[in-house]
Amino acid sequence: MELIHTCYRIGDIDRSVAFYEALGFEERRRMNIRDEAINVFMGLPGDGDRLELTYNHGVDSYELGTGYNHIALTVDDINGTLERLKGQGIEPEKPPYQVREGGSFIAFVRDPDGYRIELIEKNKG
Repeated sequence: MELIHTCYRIGDIDRSVAFYEALGFEERRRMNIRDEAINVFMGLPGDGDRLELTYNHGVDSYELGTGYNHIALTVDDINGTLERLKGQGIEPEKPPYQVREGGSFIAFVRDPDGYRIELIEKNKG
């Protein structure tokens, strides 16, 4: 078995694609689902299409519920990444922090639909 992708629903394709491109994702392809929806497949350089964004025609927002929490991405330099994202209007929920002493610094951002993305600095130790 292999986990191949995560999918969630979005309210605006262009806005969501721009957000994930700011995080380093590349749009790989779009697939129409009859006249009901469009799936946008995205991936990080050198990796597969790990993120599937589904836009359902006529739906501009969803309730996130209480079960979903986040997806996580590693970054080389969390402060540099957050500074670059700030230039594109993307702010963290709070400044980077460590869950435990000596652990990696992390921060959370939210995509245009409110989904949380955890940024984890690769441990330099």
